[in-house]
Amino acid sequence: MTLASELNLQEMLTRERHRVHLVGVAGSGMSGIAALLLELGHDVSGSDKVGSWEVDRLQRLGLRFRAEHRAEDASDAELVIYSSAIRETNPIRVAAAIAGQPVVRRAEALAAIMSGKRGILVVGMHGKTTTSAMTAHVLREGGAHPSHYVGAEIPLLGSNAHWDPRGEYFVAEGDESDGTIQLFKPEHTLVLNVEEEHLDFYADLAAIEKVFSRLLDQTSGAVFYCADDAHCARICRRHSRPISFGFSERADYRGTNIDLRDFASVFDVFRRGEKLGEAVLNVPGRHNVSNALGVIALASEIGIPFDKIAASLGRFQHARRRFEIKYQSERFLLVDDYAHHPTEISATLATARAAGRKRVLTMFQPHRYSRTNALRREFGRAFDNADRVVVTDIYAASEKPLPGISGQTIADEIAAHGHRGVTYQPRLGRVHYDVGNMIASGDLILSLGAGNIHEQLSSLAADLVIAERLKGIAGEEGDVRLYEPLAKHTTLRVGGPAQFWVEPRTDAAFAELIRFCRGESLPLFVLGRGSNLLVRDGGIRGVVIHPSGGDFDKVEVSGNEITAGVGAKLKQIAYAGKTAGLGGLEWMEGIPGAVGGALRMNAGAMGAQTFENVVRVRYLDENGDAHEKTPAEMEVHYRHVPTLERNYAVSAVFKGTPAPAEEIERRLDESQEKRRTTQPAAKSAGCIFKNPASIPAGKLVDELGLKNTRVGNARVSEVHGNFIVNDGGASAAEVLELIGKIQNTARKKRGIELETEVQIVGEEG
Repeated sequence: MTLASELNLQEMLTRERHRVHLVGVAGSGMSGIAALLLELGHDVSGSDKVGSWEVDRLQRLGLRFRAEHRAEDASDAELVIYSSAIRETNPIRVAAAIAGQPVVRRAEALAAIMSGKRGILVVGMHGKTTTSAMTAHVLREGGAHPSHYVGAEIPLLGSNAHWDPRGEYFVAEGDESDGTIQLFKPEHTLVLNVEEEHLDFYADLAAIEKVFSRLLDQTSGAVFYCADDAHCARICRRHSRPISFGFSERADYRGTNIDLRDFASVFDVFRRGEKLGEAVLNVPGRHNVSNALGVIALASEIGIPFDKIAASLGRFQHARRRFEIKYQSERFLLVDDYAHHPTEISATLATARAAGRKRVLTMFQPHRYSRTNALRREFGRAFDNADRVVVTDIYAASEKPLPGISGQTIADEIAAHGHRGVTYQPRLGRVHYDVGNMIASGDLILSLGAGNIHEQLSSLAADLVIAERLKGIAGEEGDVRLYEPLAKHTTLRVGGPAQFWVEPRTDAAFAELIRFCRGESLPLFVLGRGSNLLVRDGGIRGVVIHPSGGDFDKVEVSGNEITAGVGAKLKQIAYAGKTAGLGGLEWMEGIPGAVGGALRMNAGAMGAQTFENVVRVRYLDENGDAHEKTPAEMEVHYRHVPTLERNYAVSAVFKGTPAPAEEIERRLDESQEKRRTTQPAAKSAGCIFKNPASIPAGKLVDELGLKNTRVGNARVSEVHGNFIVNDGGASAAEVLELIGKIQNTARKKRGIELETEVQIVGEEG
């Protein structure tokens, strides 16, 4: 079989028809090659570990795809093309080498296809995708019918690659990361910038410049270069036909009077001192104005009139993941960008800052260990325009880890540079929780990175849609927060986040929230003061309603009755009774909970229970409809009220008994003293276990010798054996492990099954 070195690839790919197999076809670069080959009439097959939206589209056009690499699927191929990510040990590459099948790299195939037309290659460390897409768009609008190849999804162009037999030009994005730009011999080259990058492949900047210089030597027409980039200008000026662009007074094509608007840029364009006119670029950012000047220069030099160029720039739209708006409302703006090099990050954040929002919150995923290590200090200086930064761990991109290098490396460098709003979240799946819990009205939230960080922004955007609707129901006076840490709202101070945290202030808002959750099939959980509650570390999915303020905090006395909202503390009832001369409520002073939780649990102390004082309860049912019932009309048990399992109390009327002030005062003092001497002052959920029939749970734990037993920072109280306390930083998992340890000991040594009284909810962390 013919060797690859003996092939005339240009003729084979652009003038003949062959069976071609692509290894790694789901990648953005390889899918573009597949699209070109299909349009050129080849019989194309491809393989990859996973599919993609683009692969689905290509299959509809004729691609034969398999989601695994098998040698037999390429055995009849007349040419095998592989991406840089495919190793020599890949079974298809191994089999092709043995069989003597021609095998070429992606860049070799692209260079051969380009050589069939007048090639325009866009290169540089940053901005290639946007600029190559912009070039193809401007040439298309100018009637040149260009073919194109761009390294991302381009909605405006219809696809990331297209072969147009009508046109002379072929616009392509060149990939400098592996040195393969030196394989190209274009007519024109557009150079955006040159700096240290891809140091996993290049030894240093000199090695990078050598590869760029070879490309320029192989460029037969003009070299368009950014005059504002020192390295770029130094390399490109030596070419026989250099044409410069940028903001410098020395630039052949110069932009002035730049007005950076929210999501557009307006600027004047001069060609060698002569004003061509005003241009409006329909994407934001000063760096994109610079890129557009390069496109204007190139398009003008090949004969497209400026008025057509300017009109097309006004209609240009970004490629996917290039300052791509993922969600926009009056309150929030979420934007995703591929930026992963310090220079790109700095430019993108400057664009975000220019959007005029109150704050810029950023989630960043470093890309490659080698880049993180080599440019760590540059990364530290790149985030000055971000108010808050959450850094997650490194997207390896097939690299092996480097000892001591992680996302923490970047976070430390940002902090060392003086930034006070940076945190490190090693778990990628938790990044949107951290950022989401920070957001406030007016924020711009930006995801940065070349890996899969955009998935976290998409998750945040999906939840924001729901959160905004919840806010509309809660009203201006209500509060809605995403991913609220429930450790802040439980007396034990443990618990993961609530997906949606809502604080309604009125019964009407509460009722409407119930209806909304039912209609949207969203789980709903109501949380009061958070006592007698243990939330697992994974938090609670769905809506957590915390009725507080407004109607829910009211405490009103009328005769011998006290009406209280579910958000009122029980001790408020006791002291309202004292003020009104009503006794029988003093025991409530000893319970650190609110009315809502006391009703649901039929809480008690000092021999009394909540429902012994209740006259009637007002609650909302599963449909949000209001009802009032007396205790006799409800199912009420010891520490359990089934009626309120699926209904939601909003207020209750309590009955007191007229009593002398001294007697009420004495009983309150007794309640305080009992709580002080029998209950720990440390953070706890209250009693953990129900009392067995044979012995109080606290006494049992004491007799078993388990006081002060600990798991991590969770410990059995030395004051009361039925309390587990949080000594600081305990997790729900530690508390649950300690509960299990106590239960196992009671079962093994005394034959007693201890049941939990504390309510355990939520998902595993």
